[in-house]
Amino acid sequence: MPTIYEKRTYSVTVGKMPEVIRLYKEFGWPALEAGGFAKNLIGYFVSDTGELHQLVHLWRFDSDDARRDFWRRLFEDKDFMAFAAQARPLVKTQVNQLLLAAPWGPHP
Repeated sequence: MPTIYEKRTYSVTVGKMPEVIRLYKEFGWPALEAGGFAKNLIGYFVSDTGELHQLVHLWRFDSDDARRDFWRRLFEDKDFMAFAAQARPLVKTQVNQLLLAAPWGPHP
């Protein structure tokens, strides 16, 4: 099974991105690191052009089973879920996309 990349795009309510960033810095990211979840993260990004007010993160998994287990364990983590309870009301939509690496070029 090839490596699976998962792109998660959250559209944030206009004017609420500074609060989302603060919550991630103070609670979300520390919970991800403390729980050992950050090792699957390729990166977090904030849109600067095109569709604005978006928080995008890209994850890497060895298999679909590993991906499903990761999210199950993360959603059982009390510190991360305390963060999510604060951040979710600031998010309008969420789009998840599973990606497979093309058979050429570099891959993260």
